[in-house]
Amino acid sequence: MKSSAFRLGPWLLLAALLLAWELACRGLALSPLVLPPPTAIARALAKGIASGFFWPHLAATSLELLLGVFAGSLLGLAAGIVLGEHATLRRLLMPYVVASQVVPKLALAPLFVLWFGFGMTSTVVITALICFFPLMENTLTALQQVAPERLELFRMLGATRSQTLWRLKLPQGLPTILAGFRVAVVLALVGAVVGEFIGASQGLGALVIASQGSMDTALMFAVLVLIAGLGMLAYHATLRLERWLLLPFTRNS
Repeated sequence: MKSSAFRLGPWLLLAALLLAWELACRGLALSPLVLPPPTAIARALAKGIASGFFWPHLAATSLELLLGVFAGSLLGLAAGIVLGEHATLRRLLMPYVVASQVVPKLALAPLFVLWFGFGMTSTVVITALICFFPLMENTLTALQQVAPERLELFRMLGATRSQTLWRLKLPQGLPTILAGFRVAVVLALVGAVVGEFIGASQGLGALVIASQGSMDTALMFAVLVLIAGLGMLAYHATLRLERWLLLPFTRNS
């Protein structure tokens, strides 16, 4: 009984917020240009889905998200392993890695458009760069937090550096690495949408800019709902992947 109440709680809160929003828009006679009521947003959303208008944009953003997450996560994991295993490289390269991350990606977006042109490539590059750092940092942290007594045991057993990495450090650090992956996936959607703001003619970010130009606030909110839905779907997909990858460890514990 309690579990079903917990599951219904967020939906009941959402319904209450939407009802309050609708009543406020009607009671205060707010202009739909400033803040459209939820019913107007729902109509715009239903119209765009039924007509197929949203589907190419949703597909473009989803593909950019997948490609960016794949490339950024692969590079982040590899960089985290290399820097975690080689202290000299870590001392040499970490200041440059951090410096590259503190520069806002929105400021770099015009450069990427100049280098890679308008379209999907520049957006995927921005998304990959945003995914890179969380996974690299968490991988580096995970490799450095292995219990010293376990490292000593592997040394006593004559394990090589490669064996220690693949059989001890990465399995033990997997929860921390996957936590970084969750953060990377959430931020990746931000990168994809921001990239579309600057250099794309298709995608949900480009649609936000188009709806702003046409002063269609209801359409803009409808697109934001789609972005939120896509983000929640991606996040829950990472949770399922995490549970699947950690399942052998939970069985052995």
